[in-house]
Amino acid sequence: MIAEIGAFAAALALALSLVQGGFGLFFANSEARAAVAAATAQAAAVCCALAFACLITLFVQSDFSVAVVAANSHVDKPLIYKIAGAWGNHEGSMLLWCFVSALFGAIFGGMRGKQSLGLWSRTIGVQGLVTAGALIYALFLSNPFARFDPAPMMGNGLNPLLQDPALAAHPPLLYLGYVGMSVPFSLALAALLEGRVDQAWARALRPWTLIAWTCLTLGIGLGSYWAYYELGWGGWWFWDPVENASFMPWLVAAALVHSAIVTERRGSLASWTILLAIMGFGLALLGTFLVRSGVLTSVHAFAVDPKRGIAVLVMVGVALGAGFGLYAWRAPKLAQPSGFAAVSRESMLVWNNFGLAVAAGVVLIGTIYPLLVEAMGGGLISVGPPFFNATVAPLLAMLFVLLPLGPMLTWRVGDMRAALLKLAPAAVLAIITLVGALFATHWRAAPALGLMLGVWLVAGGLIYLWTRLQRGAGRLPAKIVMLPLAVWSMSFAHIGAGVLTLGAVAETAFRTERAVALAPGEGVAFAGRRVTLIEVGNTEGPNYSATRANFRVDQANGSNTLSAERRFFSTSPMPTTEVGILSGFDGDLYIALGEEVRGGEGQWTVRLYHNPLVHFIFIGVVLMAIGGALSLVALGRRRSAAP
Repeated sequence: MIAEIGAFAAALALALSLVQGGFGLFFANSEARAAVAAATAQAAAVCCALAFACLITLFVQSDFSVAVVAANSHVDKPLIYKIAGAWGNHEGSMLLWCFVSALFGAIFGGMRGKQSLGLWSRTIGVQGLVTAGALIYALFLSNPFARFDPAPMMGNGLNPLLQDPALAAHPPLLYLGYVGMSVPFSLALAALLEGRVDQAWARALRPWTLIAWTCLTLGIGLGSYWAYYELGWGGWWFWDPVENASFMPWLVAAALVHSAIVTERRGSLASWTILLAIMGFGLALLGTFLVRSGVLTSVHAFAVDPKRGIAVLVMVGVALGAGFGLYAWRAPKLAQPSGFAAVSRESMLVWNNFGLAVAAGVVLIGTIYPLLVEAMGGGLISVGPPFFNATVAPLLAMLFVLLPLGPMLTWRVGDMRAALLKLAPAAVLAIITLVGALFATHWRAAPALGLMLGVWLVAGGLIYLWTRLQRGAGRLPAKIVMLPLAVWSMSFAHIGAGVLTLGAVAETAFRTERAVALAPGEGVAFAGRRVTLIEVGNTEGPNYSATRANFRVDQANGSNTLSAERRFFSTSPMPTTEVGILSGFDGDLYIALGEEVRGGEGQWTVRLYHNPLVHFIFIGVVLMAIGGALSLVALGRRRSAAP
């Protein structure tokens, strides 16, 4: 009965979303009917919430008469992973997509503010059609409430790799980011339909873009951290197509955040901001639907389920076709009311946008090209880290060189000489880092330049913060308290980018690894430490059995113990790896347990990694997300204080 209630609620949400779209678009100049569109958006969100709650209930109750539950849950699975199983599969994740889209439409409908009636109503209407499209896909091609007969007794279980706390939170965060880009898309189409893009429009756009960017930042960072400690290969990023699918909308969202600032403050870059909003949602659709349809894994997914594959292409085509069609029609007529000098804060933001957009385009080409070649019968090819490191890394490096300059320049006309003088200490530190790194690495240019850029970003962010604290009279503690949140948010985000750069360069360039065979009592010297295998034994978890190895690590400041496991799930033929990580100031000692060596007299394969400064990567992600969150709070305060 719960499944039928959920299916009915989803169907009702579809009908309400269509009404929302119709009233919002076709009666945009009527206060009463626009209010109907807003109320309908809220009703659709309630129905989607009910449908998703029903799906979670089915997983918690282990109702294996529902196909998606039988395929992705098990009676012995811990409760948190039963709940996470609701979105750890294609059908459930699509229902989550629908729920988030409807929720954002409802929130937007309840927060008109100073938006014009036409813009507000049309945005609600476009958002309703976005939700309706997702619901049509979910109900007719990926129904999460389809029954399964005969129902199994135990269930197949969720993929063991996904039974992890980080992966329980990772998909919802990514979906908040993906679907968050639908609101800027809806605002862009509404503005094109109105034929007017002004500063009030950009003001409405910014918070939604920040929400999407911040959630994508946290979601990508959490997924990267999961890959680091769960997969057992010592890495955090491999330019996998699934990783790229989330990275592309993140790059465009970052560009959109900065472009919207220029449009709001100066009224410039309106057409470019519109275009970024359309492209950002297009890439979000690519990241959501193509990954969930299996297209990024193999184009043969179309042969397995051609209806889903065709539906993916139709949805992406309709969204981008509508967006680019309206853009081609209206964009040439959009006003650009103010200009700016070649040296100004606006110009730095333009270069920022250019670098991020080109980087997103390169990642898109590298991700899609192998699929196109295979689809056209050209055979299997791969585009991996060497391509992306040789193309995307230089683009981002050039962007990072300019990043600290923007905040030091004024709007419209800036003073480059004064900005460079303020940043001179950061430049000196960066050059010292470059020279020191070149000597330490025996003249390896790439890592030395990367470390220099990281120091340049961190020092530049700190100098900007210090220059703002020097303004005005009063004691430093009072100035810190009174400093605008917008300054703190920019500083956190830019410093976070620098910290992440330092961690990524150090971990990639200076990581050491070694594979050894150890028996209990044997040890090996590695990365200035001695690692000794103490014992290997068996243990039982809630729904798995495991082989656990305990290690002692002796180093200059004392001894520590840690353990590593190989877990075996009854529902999966492949074991999973639970690594042991010992973090220190210089980085992580990372231990992964392999198989027992045949004929090795009790020896086990052990893989050892030393990952220098790898924790800087995840600290940088958190700092960047804090910057996004502070910017949201600053916008909220400013608008609540406005008359």
